Amino acid sequence: MSDLLEQINGPNDIKNIDGKDYPVLAKEIRRFLVKKISRTGGHLASNLGVVELTMAIHLCCDLPKDKIVWDVGHQSYTHKVLTGRKSGFDHLRQHGGMSGFPKCAESDCDVIDTGHSSTSISAALGLAKAREIKGEDYKIFAVIGDGALSGGMAYEALNNAARLKSNLIIVLNDNQMSISKNVGGMSKYLAKIRTNTNYTGLKEEVEHVLQKLPLGLALTDRIRNIKDLIKRLFIPGMLFEDMGLTYIGPIDGHNIKQMKTAFDSASQLNEAVIVHVITQKGKGYLPAQEDPSAFHGVSPFYVKDGKERRQGKKPVTYTEIFSRAIVEEAEKNPSVAAVSAAMPAGTGLTEFAEMFPGRFFDVGIAEEHAVTFAAGMAAGGLHPVVAVYSTFLQRAYDQIIHDICIGNFPVTFAIDRAGLVGSDGETHQGIFDIAFLNHMPNITVMAPKNTWELKEMLHFALHRDTPTAIRYPRGKAYTGLMEYRTPIVHGKCEWIDREKDIALLAVGSMVETAVSVKELLKESGCSVSVINMRFVKPLDEELLEELVKTHTIIVPMEEGVITGGFSEAVSAWYQGYPEITVCPAALPDRFIEHGSVDILKKKYQIDAESIAERIRGILEKR
Repeated sequence: MSDLLEQINGPNDIKNIDGKDYPVLAKEIRRFLVKKISRTGGHLASNLGVVELTMAIHLCCDLPKDKIVWDVGHQSYTHKVLTGRKSGFDHLRQHGGMSGFPKCAESDCDVIDTGHSSTSISAALGLAKAREIKGEDYKIFAVIGDGALSGGMAYEALNNAARLKSNLIIVLNDNQMSISKNVGGMSKYLAKIRTNTNYTGLKEEVEHVLQKLPLGLALTDRIRNIKDLIKRLFIPGMLFEDMGLTYIGPIDGHNIKQMKTAFDSASQLNEAVIVHVITQKGKGYLPAQEDPSAFHGVSPFYVKDGKERRQGKKPVTYTEIFSRAIVEEAEKNPSVAAVSAAMPAGTGLTEFAEMFPGRFFDVGIAEEHAVTFAAGMAAGGLHPVVAVYSTFLQRAYDQIIHDICIGNFPVTFAIDRAGLVGSDGETHQGIFDIAFLNHMPNITVMAPKNTWELKEMLHFALHRDTPTAIRYPRGKAYTGLMEYRTPIVHGKCEWIDREKDIALLAVGSMVETAVSVKELLKESGCSVSVINMRFVKPLDEELLEELVKTHTIIVPMEEGVITGGFSEAVSAWYQGYPEITVCPAALPDRFIEHGSVDILKKKYQIDAESIAERIRGILEKR
């Protein structure tokens, strides 16, 4: 560790560093982050871009008294360094180690657990109101990216922030990126501000001339009105000021002195102030600077060239299978359209966007809009596919019910990262989609057992005139059981092995696990049926009734929470059959921490060994 960084061991230690050494400290922090993240993986480009910004905020704060709310929170690594958590980076995002996001349980310098976009202003505004009511005195910073301003929740908060009568500093971190390149009107608006130097220069000139006039001081008192006029002349719209918010900027987000001056000035006002800073995502590490999207979230890599440490050929993922399948479907069907919420690469829509630009829509970080937008397209005769991570689909819960399911529109949800995702932790585990979709009328919920079945399910969904959701996990796609290719029939399962006594009812990714469970139980002489459920909704009740005749132990298996999920639905169905023992293999009713998927499956007993052991326990008691 470098000399200056060794002096940072707790909150506010940065204030002991001489101002002339801030650029050196920033370099040391970047070197530290690249070194550590190259070993553990994590969010790199976004963190490299906010080093000076974070330093400037910390220099203006007395932590933990003052509050910093990070939108999304994946850019909080420098904040963690400056609050005494350097040692935690050796086990960053590993089970039992430090989170890659702000965590209140980790430090009293983390105000709120975050992980999703466009939330910081709302949370900070709530803190400001609590401060007012309790008669307390502390600074509040809300740091939000330009990409997050495409989320409607941010505007809802800004609308209310304009009425605030106490101080709130909203830092707009403008790096022209979310995960992928920003899109939409706000992106264009900020670009105009970014590139307009006329305003800043003219404002300084006017102030300078006024000071020299006999009545200069009196005239200077009216400079705010002149400033407003100048802004309207040279910066189109002045959206923030017109909303009633004071706007400062744009400021160089890598100039600590400028930012500190702006933050100190902003903190003197009894109102909400937006400080607009321009940063470079990936700054200080060439591979990340040249391709910030690729270095948004990274696996362990070699510092020298940025290449992944993982050796050998990369396994095929479900995302890649979906990517190929939707292109094939679109080639045959001109009504197929695709919608992304700022993640075309992450959800496998890049090729679709290139081949069918007129049918591809990236709406920015706006999942609620994406879903209702899709409803409108479906009402107009198209069949849109909304490709989205499971954890982010939660944000559009009402829109799925109100705008899709009530109208029974033909919209297909391609739900990526369904189930455990690992290192991002509680805010990103895709374990609730089965439960919250399961109680929505009109929607069909499916999960493929392997790569072939994902393609078939997409084809099936795109030929239906009602809503369909297809959920599939992150990472390596299962290529086993390819010999089982029975046609997909709505609401019907697929038998893999038909025996008796024990029935494993597996959903999606758990089919592979069920095969392993059967092999383990075979060693004990057990007779085991393996069933690929295919459909979570509607439930194959004919199958459940058939199993009563030949099986006594039913094991519903899902990579989702038990409450409201597939397992609970199966258990409820068998309540009237005392001869049947239902042994659910599902995740508990709790938030699941970060860690590798294998570790988490074992800990929460949905791995093959744990499930087999529980079944043996039931047999031993008989």
